[in-house]
Amino acid sequence: MVQIQKDSITGYKDGTVSYSLLKKASQGKTLAVMFPGYGYTAQGPLFHYSTGIFLNRGEDVLHLNYSYQSPFYESFSDKELDDALKRDVRHVIDTVLSAHSYEHFYLIGKSLGTIALAAELGRTAFLDAKIVWLTPLLKRDDVFEGMYTSKKRGLCIIGDSDPCYDQERFEKLSENPFLERVLINGADHSLEDSEDAVGSVDVLKDVMMKIKRF
Repeated sequence: MVQIQKDSITGYKDGTVSYSLLKKASQGKTLAVMFPGYGYTAQGPLFHYSTGIFLNRGEDVLHLNYSYQSPFYESFSDKELDDALKRDVRHVIDTVLSAHSYEHFYLIGKSLGTIALAAELGRTAFLDAKIVWLTPLLKRDDVFEGMYTSKKRGLCIIGDSDPCYDQERFEKLSENPFLERVLINGADHSLEDSEDAVGSVDVLKDVMMKIKRF
């Protein structure tokens, strides 16, 4: 049976940021940290099924449940939202790591979450972490540089119909020997085909298989 521990921290400018720690009966040695997107929560299919993969391996999963679409953040500038995201994520991870001992880590970020993921790459605890970049914001310099220079084993999955896809930068990432790249034809920012619902299920299955194998 899966145990779910829900809690929250006081984040940037006193905003409340919730998180959930999912685990089997005993604490695992590995933690998978999930960084969701702006409107794509940890309950979205990509994270829901990824969570199942890790839990079935006896590994703990941390869901960062930030919600920057709430009215609290309406007056924030883009820079303030960036600062909030990075500081909130760091605070949550600090809180969880201070109360638990893990030896291995996976970091899985999607879209907006790849901003925070890139900012966390230098954390000492994540020295040997394995990274999954789902629909990364390739047009952002900080995300691209994080992917390009990282010596951590990584997996990047993006669709060629994703507005965040940048062909030149995606091809340049091939210069990083630690990073495996997967380009899905016709997939959008949700890694779905908007004109083929059944095909979207096949894409989801393929993505999960790649994550499981990774």
